[in-house]
Amino acid sequence: MTSNEQTVRLAHGNAEVAVDPGNGCRISSITVNGIELLRQGAKYGAFPMVPWCGRIAEGRFRNGGDLHQMPVNSPPHAIHGTGRDTAWTTARADDTSAAFTYELTDPWPYPGRVTQLVELGEDSLTLTMGVEAAADSFPAQAGWHPWFLRNLGAGKDVEIGFRPSWQERRGADHLPTGERIDPLPGPWDDCFGMPDGVDVTLTWPGALELKVTSRAEWVVVYDEQPEAVCVEPQSGPPNGLNTLPRLVTPIDPLEVSTTWTWRSLA
Repeated sequence: MTSNEQTVRLAHGNAEVAVDPGNGCRISSITVNGIELLRQGAKYGAFPMVPWCGRIAEGRFRNGGDLHQMPVNSPPHAIHGTGRDTAWTTARADDTSAAFTYELTDPWPYPGRVTQLVELGEDSLTLTMGVEAAADSFPAQAGWHPWFLRNLGAGKDVEIGFRPSWQERRGADHLPTGERIDPLPGPWDDCFGMPDGVDVTLTWPGALELKVTSRAEWVVVYDEQPEAVCVEPQSGPPNGLNTLPRLVTPIDPLEVSTTWTWRSLA
């Protein structure tokens, strides 16, 4: 992946955001009052998951009678889509918002276009992603994988607060089994259903509160690493291209958005 696309920097009030279109159009930095919220590094930040979220079983999915094989980048599965490994194009940018695009191509078997709109408010960041089919219809998903720092450098570790309606039972292969169970205590690498929309609160006691909301009904929470926690709003569950396909057609694109709103607790 090579790109001459430059980092796009947005600023509003005490918040600053950096977007790296050449590295999967990931949000590489969010600072509030000078405090970095995201784990740093080329693989981290907050990246879009598209045209699928989480794992696809053995990297294979069907569209009608056609069976497709995606690269197995997390053996034995394919994980997190192709968008994070793609150089995107900056379509427009100003002080507080920017739009980016990339064309779906190999290894994804169907032509189409993905867009991401990044809008920074005084105390919020809204991300909107769209997936358009150019010709043939295909199943797709979209979502985000942010790596929020577990500790902001002072004080206590982050606390995760949410009330999902169910948890997808996870099999030994890390895929949902299809059984919905009462939510279990963490640590998690699990998908949860929130049919009224994703609503998760991250609290760094004495420092900051950040709410992750979305009209999407699925969220994966991952907190098994010491450095960061992930709260991933997405349009469907892991392996959803096979178990809960949402078809994108030339007249019915997929659109999903999330808003992250913060307030100081200092």
